[in-house]
Amino acid sequence: MADADPDSEPAPWAVLAIVAFGVFVAADDLMVVATMLRPMINDFELAIPDDLGDAAWIVNVYLIAYIAVMPLAGRISDIVGRRAVFVGALAVFAVGSVVVPRADTLSTLLVGRALTAVGGGALVPIAFAVAGDLYRGPRRVRAIGILGAVETIGWVWGPLYGAALVRYLSWQWQFHLNIPLALAGMVVGWRLLSTGHRRERQVDWWGAGLLTIGLISLNVALLSEARIQTVTGLEELTDSPNSFVSGPWLYLVAAVAFSILVWNERRAAEPMLTTMMTARRSIGPALAVNCLMSVGLVIALINVPLFVNIVEGGIARSAVRSGWLLTALTVTMAIASYVGGVAAGKLGYRRPVILGLVIASVGLLIMGLDWSPQTTAIPMALQLGLVGTGIGLALAPTGTAVIDTAGENERGTAAGLVIVARLIGFSLGLAALTAWGIRRYDALRTEVELPPVTDPGYGDAVATATVDISTSALAETFIGAAIALVAAVMVAFLLSGRVVDGEVG
Repeated sequence: MADADPDSEPAPWAVLAIVAFGVFVAADDLMVVATMLRPMINDFELAIPDDLGDAAWIVNVYLIAYIAVMPLAGRISDIVGRRAVFVGALAVFAVGSVVVPRADTLSTLLVGRALTAVGGGALVPIAFAVAGDLYRGPRRVRAIGILGAVETIGWVWGPLYGAALVRYLSWQWQFHLNIPLALAGMVVGWRLLSTGHRRERQVDWWGAGLLTIGLISLNVALLSEARIQTVTGLEELTDSPNSFVSGPWLYLVAAVAFSILVWNERRAAEPMLTTMMTARRSIGPALAVNCLMSVGLVIALINVPLFVNIVEGGIARSAVRSGWLLTALTVTMAIASYVGGVAAGKLGYRRPVILGLVIASVGLLIMGLDWSPQTTAIPMALQLGLVGTGIGLALAPTGTAVIDTAGENERGTAAGLVIVARLIGFSLGLAALTAWGIRRYDALRTEVELPPVTDPGYGDAVATATVDISTSALAETFIGAAIALVAAVMVAFLLSGRVVDGEVG
């Protein structure tokens, strides 16, 4: 990270701190809407469940834009330098934060959310690439572990911060406060990050366009039916007919785009995904593990608040309890992310990843078998801590396994692929959750035996049955998440067993 004046080169820890700030801001903005969604739905006069599909796009549009921008942002940073893209990303993030609180229509709100997603999404691969630039060998894995811990802290901070803003101010304040944070980050980032040396290389815009089309098509198809993150109970989920922005044709578009991309990669002078990276044996397994791991993680992140809300029966009360329960997941995940980085530096990628995934799958399996309306907070928190510890141990090694395969001018692209794989896992998990929730809720309620409608206890019986079948369906999804992590364990055996000076050994 040499600057024009070597004598004024900032300390590596300071550079890592400013890009970690970017990761935190992006993670916070990704998760903060979880506790602000209901007030936003009310302000835009969306009726639940009739307008559930529209409400879901407040979340989905962010995730789609967040995913789509990452590989391109990483690649551009490889060519023009990290500083320009980092500062530019914060500028876009600030513009989106101006648009969102001033939106008077849902369409304008979605445009603002997309802008904040583009800015926030670009920050993450740059941060991981900077860690790769600054450090090598075991120190690199530790640095990436720190970034993973910061990202996880952002995830837990977002919902808690959002809940506090909604209670004492309004949801708009999240975006008002984003603006000075982004401006401060731009100033410090411009001062600390290296200008870099412009490479005599070009962005493969054709390849970038194909990759973007493929990612957007895939994620729109997955998320168009993923509405579970906007509901307070499974009874709000209903099958809906495919619209223009859903259905099999989008999967076909994605398949065609990715197929042409593969063809383009073999012929382009400066391919979007370089031949060296795609040829490395460890790339595929590491990306697959990242994806499967995120399927398991998102099921816990979404279902825990939903489970608690169904049992507690009140949004305000359940938000506090679910926030503390998710803290058990995310705080242990943050701590274990750093520990996983240290362990990978000594043991290689494979062993801490396998150990972590086994621990997390055991935790999810226990949750699936144990959770019921009668389960108390302490065992729930302990089991979530087990899941967080396991996933945290795997985060840094699976990310570094990809970044270590990349050359000096490819780390931004490699980091983008890591985060994209994780977020595609999020989309898959959300789509699977919605589909499973609808099917299991409908199936279980046909088995319920209720007293006659004229019976004085009919209303209470319906309420009890709704809680029982909803929590039963949700508990089953934890078992599905455990299965996804077991599949990840199988793939993890293909990872390299050691790290040698930042290169796969």
